[in-house]
Amino acid sequence: MISVVIPVLNEEESAPLLAQKLFDVLNKQNTDFEIIFVDDGSTDQTLNRLLNLKDKKIRLVELSRRYGQTAAISAGIDSAQGEIVIIMDGDLQHDPEDIPRFLEKIYEGFDIVSGWRKVRTDNFLIRKLPSYFANKAMRLVSGVEVQDFGSTYKAYRSDILQKIELFGELHRFIPVLASKVGAKICEIPISVHPRKLGKSKYNLNRTFGVFEDIIFLQFFVNYLTKPLRAFGKMFFYFFGMGFFISVTMMILWLFGVISTVRDHSAMLLFSVLLMILGIQFLVAGIIAELLTRIYHHTSGTKIYSIRKVHS
Repeated sequence: MISVVIPVLNEEESAPLLAQKLFDVLNKQNTDFEIIFVDDGSTDQTLNRLLNLKDKKIRLVELSRRYGQTAAISAGIDSAQGEIVIIMDGDLQHDPEDIPRFLEKIYEGFDIVSGWRKVRTDNFLIRKLPSYFANKAMRLVSGVEVQDFGSTYKAYRSDILQKIELFGELHRFIPVLASKVGAKICEIPISVHPRKLGKSKYNLNRTFGVFEDIIFLQFFVNYLTKPLRAFGKMFFYFFGMGFFISVTMMILWLFGVISTVRDHSAMLLFSVLLMILGIQFLVAGIIAELLTRIYHHTSGTKIYSIRKVHS
C-alpha cells in the first residue's frame, strides 16, 4: 500500500483539488493506496471541505489545535498503513504527477527519495538565498549530500520512518536522521508550481528557525548519545585557555619579566573566569549525559494530540 500524507493549514481551496489530482495519478498505479490529510488546526473551511469528499481511501486526522508542520507530519506517519509513505504539501505547489518517479526509485531499493526543487520561482532574497546557505550548512554539518533539505515532497519506506523520532521542526531533516540508521537516500528533481490559491505560511522567521535547527542538529546527530564529548571539548577549550594564561603569568613573574602578578590582576581574573566557565561546561556535560540515559529509557511520548480520526 502507498500512503500519501498531506499536512494542511487553511487550504480550503487547494486541498480538495489536490485530492482529485492524487486520485487521477494513484488510480493508475498497480497497488492499493490511501490519502491522509492532517488538519493542523485550520480556522477556515478546510476541515469541512475535506469531510465532504467522502471516499473510503481518504482519511482525515484532525489535530486538537495547531501544533506545527512537524507534529502534523508525525501524526500522519503514525496513522499511515502503507509500506511506502509519500509526504507532500497541500497547496498544489507539489505535482502529484511526480509520484510515479518517486515510486520507481523506491522500487530500485532506496529507502528515501527526496524531491529537489531544482528550478524555483520563489523570491530570490527571501526564499532562494536563505535556502542556498541553509542547504549548504546542512550538508556540511550532516555529511548527507542532499541538495534540497527544505522540500517536504519525499517518499519513504515506512520501516525507516518508524526508527525516527520527530520533534521541534525536524521534518525537513528526516534524511539526516535516517542516515543515522543506515538509510539509502537519493534525490530527484521535482516540478514546483507557483501558489495560485490560498496564502503562503512562509516568512523570514522560519528561515532563522532553520539555522537554529541546524545548530541543534549538529549536537543531536553527533553528540546525542555522548553529550559529554561536546561539553568536554568546551571544558578543555575554556579551562585550558585560562590555565595557560595563569601559568604564563606565573612563569613571567618567576623570571622577573613582571614585578608582581597583582599589577596584572585583570588578566588573572580573566583566566580564573575562563577556568570556572570550563568547569561549568564539564558539570553541564555530566548532567546532560545522565539526562540522555533517562531520555533513551523513557522516551515514547507523542508531540501531538488527536481529537478525532475521520474515516
